[in-house]
Amino acid sequence: MVHFNQRAQEVNPAKLAMLYRRQFELCRVREGETIACVSDLSTRREYIEAAFAAADELGADIYEMCVNSIPSWTRVGVGTIGRCKGTLEAAKAADMIVIFHVPLFTRWLKDVTEAGTRVQMIIDAPDDLEQLMAPKGLKEACLYGDALYAKTKTARVISDAGTDLTWDCGEYPVMTQYGFADEPGRFDHWGGGHIHTFPNEGSANGTVVLAPGDIVILPYCRYIQDEIRLTVEDGYIRKVEGGLDAKLMQDWLDDNREDENDMDPYAISHLGWGLNPQALWYGIALNGDEPERSRAAARTFPGNFLFSTGPNTQGGGSRNTRGHYDVPMRDCTMMLDNKVIIEKGRIVDPAMIVPREMR
Repeated sequence: MVHFNQRAQEVNPAKLAMLYRRQFELCRVREGETIACVSDLSTRREYIEAAFAAADELGADIYEMCVNSIPSWTRVGVGTIGRCKGTLEAAKAADMIVIFHVPLFTRWLKDVTEAGTRVQMIIDAPDDLEQLMAPKGLKEACLYGDALYAKTKTARVISDAGTDLTWDCGEYPVMTQYGFADEPGRFDHWGGGHIHTFPNEGSANGTVVLAPGDIVILPYCRYIQDEIRLTVEDGYIRKVEGGLDAKLMQDWLDDNREDENDMDPYAISHLGWGLNPQALWYGIALNGDEPERSRAAARTFPGNFLFSTGPNTQGGGSRNTRGHYDVPMRDCTMMLDNKVIIEKGRIVDPAMIVPREMR
């Protein structure tokens, strides 16, 4: 059987090297630097070729390290570097790593960023790389939002659908992506533009209602069709109510429990919001449910509230479960210490509103 994508690729493949050069310039790649491309057997070869061409144009030295694991959003925390002798040392010695799979929740990522290596993740489709490249002002807006969140003591999210969730902040650092790794030790995601932190342990309480049009971006790639009502008590989801979508959620989290007493998949994980005006929530409707088309766009569209469950090791916590659920929610109102920053899905703080660029 022959399968066809819903949309044909619009970016001329020959243009990729130009896009990579622009991205590397955002990452402040300089003459004489060493770049290590960390690929796997599923990596697009044209991405490696584009990275090599861009580095050569900028006078940087570049090589490829292909690993024998294929991590994904549904298999987070897979340590692709460090098991083979010499790979961790090589990664630490590089000025920048360009990685083509998800390194989140791994020990090696923490080790190399602490050593000062920049890490740029590239995991989206060619059309999205062009569309989502950080527009002017996105970095500044993200850093402003980061500072707001960093000084927040209590956050709250409500919605007309019935969400009313509160949590305390400060135990874990705020993590912000604006699309490019331009500072020593920085990890970022090409296409990024969002802010999040992990709530203080045991502090999240209330109700979360995932409504039709919200997006399950991990582990599935689908719009929610029927309402899911979650009861959250002392940092954990205690009840999941609804139809098919609720069943899909509960079964995924249950199947990733280590035993019947393991509640880690039901813990509240990172909570935050999107800021990238280049990202559109209706991307799945346009492009189909291929994950490569939604990895950045679905998480970063402006005004979404990103709700998640499961691991928190990326922030320094101890939960490393694979029972991870990511849901960018629409039409929510978000308050930081009672200050409204997003009202019914629209950013209202002018310092976080970034003009969209037509591309």
